[in-house]
Amino acid sequence: MILDKLWFYCVAFILIILGRYFLIAGGTYLLFYSVLGKFFANQRLRRQTPKWESIQKDIKLSLISTVVFALCAALIMSEYDLGLTLLYSDFNKYGLWYLGVSFLGVLILQDAYFYFIHRLFHNSLFFKWLHQGHHCSREPTPWTSFAFDPPEAIAQTFFFLVIVFIMPLHFITVIAALITMTIWAVFTHLGFEIFPASFPRHWLGKWLIGPTHHSIHHRKYTVHYGLYFTWWDKLLNTHDPNYDHWD
Repeated sequence: MILDKLWFYCVAFILIILGRYFLIAGGTYLLFYSVLGKFFANQRLRRQTPKWESIQKDIKLSLISTVVFALCAALIMSEYDLGLTLLYSDFNKYGLWYLGVSFLGVLILQDAYFYFIHRLFHNSLFFKWLHQGHHCSREPTPWTSFAFDPPEAIAQTFFFLVIVFIMPLHFITVIAALITMTIWAVFTHLGFEIFPASFPRHWLGKWLIGPTHHSIHHRKYTVHYGLYFTWWDKLLNTHDPNYDHWD
């Protein structure tokens, strides 16, 4: 019975995650590289037109990552069915205020986790085995957003495998965090800067990671390891000093 449920969850999540990937990443790619490309021509970050071979590699890695992510989600749901996680569905259990607080808490914790494992992946001892696949696209597109080598995909899922056992989270909070992660990953790999050139100097822009910020990482490798926020890069001196004037 337990094994049957696990397989059911796994298949269901594969379909959900694949749909999410092709809808958000594929839809964004179509929108910006076909429909809106000419309107954002002056804000293009890519120096070359995307090659189909590179996009194919990204999609293949993303399909592998999908299986890893789905298995993670299936394990979490199986543990929930057994009453072993801190996931809950009753809005009144912690109050509506906790939804917002826990959502922000997840983003902050995930950003910290991502920064340190991402920086570790760039160590010469691990890069080839853990992270090289993602950097096959030196100038990324939305398709690159979830193109991970299998070990990196496992490391990415580990955060959610742990957080549901140590922090009470409503299902809505988890779903919102996953959607935010997906949209943010596609956004930072967009290949176009949709904000004004002054955004990095804006009070909000100074602390948020956008397409330009992450494009620099794909070109230089040694800077900009954060996921959502720039504070770890600034605190630990991995923030490009020329970011505010990057061209």
